[in-house]
Amino acid sequence: MPTWEAFVTFIIASIVLIAIPGPSVMFSVGRSLALGKKFGVLTVLGNAMGTFVWIVLVAVGLGTIIASSEIAYQVIRYGGAAYLIYLGIMTIVHRHDKAPDLGGSLKTQSVGKTLREAFIVGVSNPKTAVFFLAVLPQFVNYSAGNLWFQMLLLGLIFEILGIMGDMTYALAAGYARDWLAKNPRRLTVIVTTGGGIIIALGLFLALVDGR
Repeated sequence: MPTWEAFVTFIIASIVLIAIPGPSVMFSVGRSLALGKKFGVLTVLGNAMGTFVWIVLVAVGLGTIIASSEIAYQVIRYGGAAYLIYLGIMTIVHRHDKAPDLGGSLKTQSVGKTLREAFIVGVSNPKTAVFFLAVLPQFVNYSAGNLWFQMLLLGLIFEILGIMGDMTYALAAGYARDWLAKNPRRLTVIVTTGGGIIIALGLFLALVDGR
C-alpha cells in the first residue's frame, strides 16, 4: 500500500487538479446545456467508465505500450476528437429535437445512448493514459510490492473524486439551462451553445498535443 504521507498528498493533488476544469468537464457541461442535467450526470458516469479502462491498462502495464506507440496514440487521439466533433454537430443539427416537451421529457435521447457516447469519448482519449502514467507511479510504495494494485487503487480514488467534481459542473450547467430555458427560442440557443462547446473541445484535442 502507498504510505500515508503519499496517500494524503495524492488526494490533495487530485482535488487541486480536478478543481481546474478540463476536457471531461467541458464535455459534461456541453451535454448538460444541450440535453439537461440528467444527461449531464449520465455523461459524467459514462466518461468515467471510459477513463477507468485506461486506469486498468496503466495498472497492468499495457498503458505504457499504447502511450509509447506514436501510431496508436495518434489514431486514438484523432478518432476521439472526430467523434466529439460529430456529437457536437449532431447536437446542433437536431437542436429542435432536444428541446423538452411540456412534460419535461426529451424526444431523441436515451440513457443507454448517452452512456455509450460518453464511454466512447472517455476511452478514446489517450492523454488519459499519459496522465496516469505520469502521476500514479510517483505515489506508489515500491517496497510494498503489488504495484498494479496500488496504481489501480490510486486511479480509482482519483476517478471517484473526478466524478464528484465533474458532476458539480454538470449539475450547475443543467440548473442554469433549466432556469434559462423558459423560452423555446432561448432554449434552442442554449442547445446550440452546448453543441458548439463539444465541437470546440474536439478541435482543441485534435490540434493541441499536450503530451
